[in-house]
Amino acid sequence: VQVVESGGGLVQPGGSLRLSCAASVQLTWYTIGWFRQAPGKEREGLSYIRGSSTDYADSVKGRFTISRDNAKNMVYLQMKSLKPEDTAVYYCAAARFNIKSLDKDAYVYWGQGTQVTVSS
Repeated sequence: VQVVESGGGLVQPGGSLRLSCAASVQLTWYTIGWFRQAPGKEREGLSYIRGSSTDYADSVKGRFTISRDNAKNMVYLQMKSLKPEDTAVYYCAAARFNIKSLDKDAYVYWGQGTQVTVSS
């Protein structure tokens, strides 16, 4: 199973960015999560989507939105009101469909990550 993230880049504080996640398997069969890891910090769970159900970490609730396009087999993370502390490598990951968690250890398949840098 291959998972590939895209859409990272440099954005100014207060700006927006949309990350995309594609995979070599049908994403609807899995719980799909977004994570990030800043230098020197633990990998942090941000959001997951399972079917039509979603959940968010408190740190991004109200600013980030996870969604999916089943026809394109894609999952997205729309990020707005970005802050310098959002700077990190962002990862998409897949877990078995019964997983309803942002625990990184529950996720089996990981992408290589995409860098998001929030800076003026």
